[in-house]
Amino acid sequence: MKYLIAGLGNIGPEYELTRHNIGFLVLDRIADNHKINFHTERLADKAELKYKGRQLHFIKPNTYMNLSGKAISYWLQELKIRKENLLVIVDDIALPFGSLRLRTKGSSAGHNGLKNIEQILGGQDYSRLRFGIGNDFAKGQQVDFVLSNFSKEEFTALPEVMDKAAEMVYSFCAIGVERTMNFFNTSPRPRSSDAPRLGEMGAEN
Repeated sequence: MKYLIAGLGNIGPEYELTRHNIGFLVLDRIADNHKINFHTERLADKAELKYKGRQLHFIKPNTYMNLSGKAISYWLQELKIRKENLLVIVDDIALPFGSLRLRTKGSSAGHNGLKNIEQILGGQDYSRLRFGIGNDFAKGQQVDFVLSNFSKEEFTALPEVMDKAAEMVYSFCAIGVERTMNFFNTSPRPRSSDAPRLGEMGAEN
């Protein structure tokens, strides 16, 4: 069983630690935790993590945010992965910082990356993990907010939240989107002893 996990963001050092790049940051966290490396391939930086019976393909599109769908569509076809096995990790200003919500479909809500994915894949029916970044900005300042770095307090909190996001990714691949939604979306901070974890799923680096 193969899965495509796409983290959204923009390439370039000026965007590296911005709120809009949380999709990239979550995948970097997973890569660091499991000592896997990203390599630049067609339309994306790509890494892999093997499971017993599963293969996770991680991509960070290098097309810039507003063309994310181009890279995702290419790798779905190249790897022959069904759309049901696609998970997109994306920043969301509609959720408070640190909140995580898994959804099987939904509107783009004005997010340029999601709009392009929806356009190229031909619909809203793909799973996305929404990573809350809050909306602490004045009217007309949304672009500046999402393209600015996290605050010092947010940086301190990020590792724990990113690790929870990673657990949701593993769970999505191991037990499916519905069971993962039922567990994580109703439990703001699941205890580590309760949450589905990588080691219980037979990880193979």
